[in-house]
This record gives sequence, C-alpha cells and structure tokens, in this order.
Amino acid sequence: MKVDGTPYRSIWPAANGQDAEIIDQTRLPHEFVTTSLKTLDDAARAIKDMWVRGAPLIGATAAYGMALAIRDDASDSRIAEAYDVLYATRPTAVNLRWALDDMRPRLLVLPESERRAAAWQRAAEICDEDVGINSGIGDHGLPLIEAAWERKGRSGTVNVLTHCNAGWLATVDWGTATSPIYKAFEKGIPVHVWVDETRPRNQGAGLTAWELNHHGVPHTVIVDNVGGHLMQHGQVDLCITGTDRTTAHGDVCNKIGTYLKALAAHDNGVPFYVALPSPTIDWTIGDGVREVPIEQRDATEVSQVYGRTPDGRLTTVQIVPDGSACANYAFDVTPSRLVTGLITERGVCVASADGLAGLFPDRVQSGAA
Repeated sequence: MKVDGTPYRSIWPAANGQDAEIIDQTRLPHEFVTTSLKTLDDAARAIKDMWVRGAPLIGATAAYGMALAIRDDASDSRIAEAYDVLYATRPTAVNLRWALDDMRPRLLVLPESERRAAAWQRAAEICDEDVGINSGIGDHGLPLIEAAWERKGRSGTVNVLTHCNAGWLATVDWGTATSPIYKAFEKGIPVHVWVDETRPRNQGAGLTAWELNHHGVPHTVIVDNVGGHLMQHGQVDLCITGTDRTTAHGDVCNKIGTYLKALAAHDNGVPFYVALPSPTIDWTIGDGVREVPIEQRDATEVSQVYGRTPDGRLTTVQIVPDGSACANYAFDVTPSRLVTGLITERGVCVASADGLAGLFPDRVQSGAA
C-alpha cells in the first residue's frame, strides 16, 4: 500500500543485505519513522514493545529475527536460542509460533554454511506468501461488500465497522479485515468505514484511520462503545474484524472488545465476519475461551495516553488517579456461534470445524481439537 504516494510494505530487507527494515508503529499516526532491525534482540524488542504488531506481521518479523540471529553463528544451539527468545515475546498470536516452527526445521537440516542464506530467503518467502494470502482474502471478501451494496439497491454507501487494526500495517501488505475494503474501494463501490478507536492502545484511531486516510478511503473514527448504537439505527451493513488466533472449531481470538461487537451485531442482525490468513488457525485447540492464552499487558497502557498537544509536542499523559489499579487484558475470544463467516484466502466458510476443514483439508492435523 502507499504512504504519500510511495509503496511500502510493513517489513522489508534493508538495502545493505544485512538488516531488516520496519515501520515503527509506536510513532504513528503523528510521525512516520522507519527503523532497522540488526540483531535478534532488536527483532524480539520490536515484537514485544509493539513496534510491529498484528499476527501476520509478528510472524514475518520472527522469521527475519531468526535470520538476524544466525548472521555470525548458525549453530544448532544458536537456532534453539533464537527460537526461545522470539517465542517468549508475545503469547497470543499463533503466527509467531507458526513462523518459528516453519523456519527451525528448514535450517536444521542444512549444513551451517548454507543456513544464513536459506533463512533470509525463507523470511522473504513468508512475506511474499503473506501478501498473496491477504490479497486472496480481499478477493473472497469483496463479494460480501458487493452483496451489501446490492441489498441497498446499488445506491448510497456500504458502511463497514471494523475493530483494532487489521490493515496492511498488521500484515506485510493489504491487511486482513481491510483487504476486502480496499478491493471494494478500488472497484468503485462506495464504502465507508466506522473505525473503532480500540482502547487502550488506540490502534484503530492511530493506525487504521492513518492508513485509510493515506489510501483515500472514507472513514469515521468512533469510540469503542458507539458500535452497538450504530447497529441499532441501521448504520452498519456488516462488520469485518481480524483475528490473532482462530481455533479449529471457529472460535476467534482478537483485540479486546471484539466479543462485545459480535454480541451487538448478533442482537441487531448485522453480519459479523472475521478475516484470517490460514497461518492464524490453531488446529491444535478447539475451545478458544478456555484454551487460548490471553496476554495481559502493562497497566500503563490503560493509565496513560500518548498524543500530540495543540502546540505540536508529542507526549504521554496520565488519565487515571494516582493509586487506582488498572487491568490490561489485550484480547478476548468470540465464540463461533456469533461469527457469520470466516473469510480466508481459499474462500468464505461457516465458523465451525467442518467449515474450516472443508477449506483446508490438507491442514487439519490428526488429533487436532
């Protein structure tokens, strides 16, 4: 996608052939800053401190982190160390484990002298595959927006509500939930996006709005609790969110607040879709509410807000009283019964074990939940 007319991915190999480059998303929307990842520790910090975020991008960054780790030492022990360091960065997004489980066995079967080049090549392939997957999600999600427009007599605007940032900044390119929106916009369908601010880190207000603005897609930022009101008054035609982990039975783990949107959509008869690349499916578990680990992040993300003052300064301010405890659950799980359908690179399916198995018979593991 483009930033001020220049095409960007969210991660790419540096021109020096030694480093990886990323967009530092903690600086958005007020500053556009790119930074280099030079070491394993750089990659781990980028994931843990959310310079990069979004399940697909976390996986891609982990792949490059493995390549950076073995720059000077490609031994079995170094690969094992890199795996452990990167795996410990964030617990919920399954793409992290997927990418590491993809990289490690590929490298271990090679002579040490060939491992570095192979790691860089595979990291680049994972990124290219992610772009193709997300473009495919857009192709399969586009008919859902087209159908909503048909229901409106091909007049007026299709209003899509999304949550958090499941845009190209959360992937390598295109995004998941935003991919059908971008495809519809480019096809000329009048589409408007209700952008949840997504407290506490405001990834909707700060990231989704930023990228939609740069691409020219009409949108309106709303506080998180407005979605139900809009649905009651017929101002939402469909919801599309992303996911950080989807179980083999179709339960969806996504940014905190997604469950409440699904409940509101269910109560108001609004279709609620979840866009997911296949590496986000965790075939080993079935019950998302009980089995998905929910990350609890630092309480300061709740008690403090980062922004720009009227005189242009960028600063962090405290918004709660001294002495008040804050809880920061980063994700929640939406049960499959509340999901209208799952949009994948292979098509749209019912959120169920049979639905997913029908699209991915080659991925279902024996003994999966």
